[in-house]
Amino acid sequence: MVSGGASMTLVFKRAALERLADPAAVFADAREWTEVVGLVSDEAPERLSDYADREGIDPEFISSARGQTGGLAVVRQQFPTERHVFVGTTDEDRGVAESLGWEYLPVSEAAEAADWSLAADDGRWRQEREADDG
Repeated sequence: MVSGGASMTLVFKRAALERLADPAAVFADAREWTEVVGLVSDEAPERLSDYADREGIDPEFISSARGQTGGLAVVRQQFPTERHVFVGTTDEDRGVAESLGWEYLPVSEAAEAADWSLAADDGRWRQEREADDG
């Protein structure tokens, strides 16, 4: 997923990032061709920060108490790049992104375009998510 020379803000939904084999490597790679890389979720910002710390990623921003939708709206205003791309997992994610003027990519398409490996579908990401939510 090369930006084609356009400045880009790239945002991952936590659930999308969890489906990638190496979130830290994904963030490092994305920083090579984007201006801003961030992380959003509807969970509490502290939980999202804890997840980022555990995965060894250092996003330029994490969604606030406004959640995913509010976070995307604020980020678009704070980072006036030429492109704003949201990597998500559901049709609802697509709808939210497009309603706010973001480009949307399902995580599988983003991984293929950027040559990122998907995590083995062994339920690991689901188990971790449930443990974090519990």
